Amino acid sequence: MGHWWYRNIVEPGKLPLLLALASFVLTFLVTRVITRLIRAGRGPFRNITPGGVHVHHVVPGVILMVLGGFIALAGGRRGFGAGVAAVLFGIGVGLVLDEFALILHLDDVYWTEEGTKSVEIVILTAALVALILAGFLPFGVNELGAEEATDRFTVARTVAVNFLFALVALTKGKGRIAVIGIFVPFVALFGAIRLARPNSPWARRCYRKRPRARARARVRAYRHDRRWSALRRKVEHIIGGAPSR
Repeated sequence: MGHWWYRNIVEPGKLPLLLALASFVLTFLVTRVITRLIRAGRGPFRNITPGGVHVHHVVPGVILMVLGGFIALAGGRRGFGAGVAAVLFGIGVGLVLDEFALILHLDDVYWTEEGTKSVEIVILTAALVALILAGFLPFGVNELGAEEATDRFTVARTVAVNFLFALVALTKGKGRIAVIGIFVPFVALFGAIRLARPNSPWARRCYRKRPRARARARVRAYRHDRRWSALRRKVEHIIGGAPSR
């Protein structure tokens, strides 16, 4: 275990990233517990409203992200300072992304259905950082051998092909698959060859004169949403709390 830790985390300089991920996830979970207690009127926690202004926790989150970023730039990637910067940055990211939906909508939608976008973006961010810690690099560069990695043409070709897969998946209305596919090219390829979502740019342009393809896309989207949307929403509600009626 100790050898694996040094070879995969400490030696390649991934310890700050691990600290940032751990502090990010822990901050998000603690924040959600506190906000749910405030919502239920339990415990000693209350909203911060100096002068009648509700100070959302995205504000200290931004401050901590700025501090962590500048400390990291000043102190390098190793040493105690790098660890402190990573923790501050992770805490800040946890506070900011917990209110991602408020930033997106420029409205207090924390306890609405739109507010569940915050939970979704937190899960996606944690998954992507975990992929980087596991050794995955963007656009399949991690799959190149030592000799291939020295060939600039091979690297450029690999990046371009995998970027194209992710871009096609995105235009087909499969945003989550496209983002994950940046790090896992097979996922992007899977999204690129499948039917597009019925309201996606790809479907509006390429299925305009193909009624059968449009119909198949609608049926597949309906079946997919019926199977997975309710489950995804239930998981998000368990993690972040159910929206207000």
